[in-house]
Amino acid sequence: MRDLHKKKPKVAPKNRLKKPPRPPINFRAIFKKVARAGGIVLAGALVVVIVYQIHGVVSRATFLRLERIEVSPLSRLTRDEVIDQAGVKPGDEMLGLRLRRIGEMLAKNPWVESVKVRRYFPHTLAIEIAEREPVAVINMGFLYYLDKRGDVFKPLTVGDRLDYPVVTGVTEDDLSRDPAGSKAALQGAIELMGMLGKGAVFRLEDVSEIHFDKGFGYTLFTAQGGVPVRLGNGSHADKLARLARIYGDLRAQLPSLQYIDLDYNDKIIVKKG
Repeated sequence: MRDLHKKKPKVAPKNRLKKPPRPPINFRAIFKKVARAGGIVLAGALVVVIVYQIHGVVSRATFLRLERIEVSPLSRLTRDEVIDQAGVKPGDEMLGLRLRRIGEMLAKNPWVESVKVRRYFPHTLAIEIAEREPVAVINMGFLYYLDKRGDVFKPLTVGDRLDYPVVTGVTEDDLSRDPAGSKAALQGAIELMGMLGKGAVFRLEDVSEIHFDKGFGYTLFTAQGGVPVRLGNGSHADKLARLARIYGDLRAQLPSLQYIDLDYNDKIIVKKG
């Protein structure tokens, strides 16, 4: 009888590929690559160490020591103040001088508008400073100097000059809450000072205070008698020109005047007290 339970032999599919034998691991090549990479890293580290050592030797050499400190001409600051704030002294290592750091230290001084620091080998450090020039004093509860750009830059201290026009009406709160608007108001006051400085009859010397009001604009106060001269906003040059035509006659009457109103297109109102 036929054995019906006899298993048929398995036939491998015709499209089945035999896996190629796995090549042996080439440990020698791997070791060579690792050794080559390690050699490159070691060589780089060696170069860094050599450069560092050379830098140290050169920086400690006497021929690269600071000997001369040049400071540009100054009117507000002194040479000793600048050198002290820069934190440098003769004998310092020339390569160790951090020029940017020196400039940042000097820029903290309120009198410094801009600063340039240069190093000239083998022995010289040059410091060039542009100082701020006050053109007015602004009263914000405390007195501060105001420069030609309308920047508030320094509180007045004992010994500071006070013979400048006084600007009022802009407070510290205004500067923090509306810096752009406050800056524009102060720049307007500086522009007014420029117009008055060119005047031949009503001059900057005739004004003791420039007051700014957000609603009304600008009001000048005369040095003689403190008479308000109302300018308002806009056309200041034309208004001042109209005042100049009659100011010679008004000067003698200033103690008896209550105000002078120029905030009109074609007339001047003089109010007697």
